Amino acid sequence: MGGSEKQMSFWEHLDELRTALLKILVVTLAFGIAAFCFREGLFNIMLAPKEPDFITYRLLGIAGSLFGNDGGLPQFDVRLINTGLAQQFIIHMKTAVCSGVILASPYAVYQIFRFVSPALYENERHYAVKVAGSGYLLFMSGVAICYFLIFPLTFRFLGTYQVSADVDNLITLQSYMGTLLTMCLVMGIVFEIPVVAWMFAKLGFLKADFMKKYRKHAIVIILVVAAIITPTSDIFTLFIVSLPIWLLYEASIGIVKKAEHQV
Repeated sequence: MGGSEKQMSFWEHLDELRTALLKILVVTLAFGIAAFCFREGLFNIMLAPKEPDFITYRLLGIAGSLFGNDGGLPQFDVRLINTGLAQQFIIHMKTAVCSGVILASPYAVYQIFRFVSPALYENERHYAVKVAGSGYLLFMSGVAICYFLIFPLTFRFLGTYQVSADVDNLITLQSYMGTLLTMCLVMGIVFEIPVVAWMFAKLGFLKADFMKKYRKHAIVIILVVAAIITPTSDIFTLFIVSLPIWLLYEASIGIVKKAEHQV
């Protein structure tokens, strides 16, 4: 067992794992309950992208004024409705649970690393810390980019799109929250590309030359993924989503090349 000084039995390992998982569960529940109790603050954050004065829209308005568009972005108003008797309570519960998981995730990463570290050699611990830390930061970066950029642009387009002036948009709270949470999760996972590429390179499954050779194919796949994440016909939004994913791919090539030299 790697760098451990004391050999533990299977049941002792199982007990250690159970203790770690229990601590993670308790902390997650604590954060989830706190999020549930602070309902107003929680949904002020979650519902902020639907407001015309959201920071993203204000910044885009300022950017537009620099290029001669003094009127800023057109104002918009999208009303959310509830169509189910228990839907608001259920959505409140789900949102609180998701918030608890996100808030407790640094502690969960710490507990998992604490559990596996005795079985690792010193250099393996060093890599494990890098992978865990980088993976968490990249995931949260993906969530932040989705919340502040991708989702607001998507919501503004789809929420105000009309096939006819006779048809009003009344977006359900369930649709809004489901789209927001799903998109944030997908972008968080997509941002794990460098970590996954590094792991595959360490295992010998991926080469930098291979990634360079199929760069054009990767760009096509990135555009398809971006189109799925943001199902709009807006080229600007598609570009905004595709750009960070492409940059991650290019960064992954450098990471894989460096990993090859370390093997």
